[in-house]
This record gives sequence, structure tokens and C-alpha cells, in this order.
Amino acid sequence: MNWANVVTIIRVILIPVVAACYYSDLPASNFWAALLFAIASISDWLDGYLARTLDLASDFGAFLDPIADKLLVVVVLIMLVTSHSSLLIATVVLISREILISGLREWMSTKGRRDLVTVGFSGKLKTTIQMIAIVALLLGDIDTPQWLWPLGVFGIYLAALISVYSMIIYFKNAWETLQGL
Repeated sequence: MNWANVVTIIRVILIPVVAACYYSDLPASNFWAALLFAIASISDWLDGYLARTLDLASDFGAFLDPIADKLLVVVVLIMLVTSHSSLLIATVVLISREILISGLREWMSTKGRRDLVTVGFSGKLKTTIQMIAIVALLLGDIDTPQWLWPLGVFGIYLAALISVYSMIIYFKNAWETLQGL
């Protein structure tokens, strides 16, 4: 077990803690849920940084990191949809895209071509906007500035649009290559 993997495991452990805070009667529960989600989101960057700079990349980390990312986002999006049905379409798009791309990457691995569906700029942009939007949505309650909730809604729908665009790119790359095999 190396430091990068420990950071990833901490991200997984934070998922139920974020949910518990969000649904709790604690004062400022939305703030605590948003703060923990932000920490978990930043840990995604941190584990990758540690793996690259300290040469800690491992098969276990390569397996667990994307799962931790998807679990974090999916659980929190579902949690938010239970309270705010206006987020349903973006949530369905984002979750569906994650499942489809995960399946595509798995399939491309069996063909020895996973390199064609590695994370690109549009995927990183989607993730960044999605994480910022989720923090805004978690913070959005009667005690926060009125502009915060609409900003979060706009951001999550923008992330959904970018996710569709990046999915098209991934499938296009896979299709063109597999046509030639």
C-alpha cells in the first residue's frame, strides 16, 4: 500500500461521510457536505500527483482511482436528485456517460487499444466543471447567496453537455480504429 493508494481509499471512505453530513441535522450540514466533497475531489488530483511524482503508480491504484471518482460523483448526484428533481436530466446524462465510457474502456482493453480512450481534455474539463458545480449545489440552501444554486445548476448541465461531447469523441476514436482491425 503506497501513499497514492491511501489517498484514494480515503476518498472512498469520505463518500458516506459526505452523505451523512448532507442528510444530518447538524448546523451547517450543507457546508460540511460541500467541504468534504471538495476535499474528496481534490484528493483525486493529489493521488495522481503522488503516483506520478513519487513513482507510486500501481495496478491497484489504476483500478481503484476511477472507481473512487465515479462512486463519489454518482452517490452525490443521486443524493442531490432526491432533494432536487430539476437535476434529474443532467444526472441521468452524467451517470449514463460514465457507465458507457467505462464499458468502452473495458472493451478497448480486450482489443489491446485502451490507449485510444484515455482521458482527454474534454473529459478533464467536464470533471472540473462537474466538481465545482456539485460543491455549489451542496452549498445551495437558504443561508447562502442566491446566485449559488443557479450557478450550480448551470454548471452541472454544462458538465452534462461536455460529457456528451467527450463521449462522442471517445466512441469516434474507438470506432475508427476498430474499423481497421
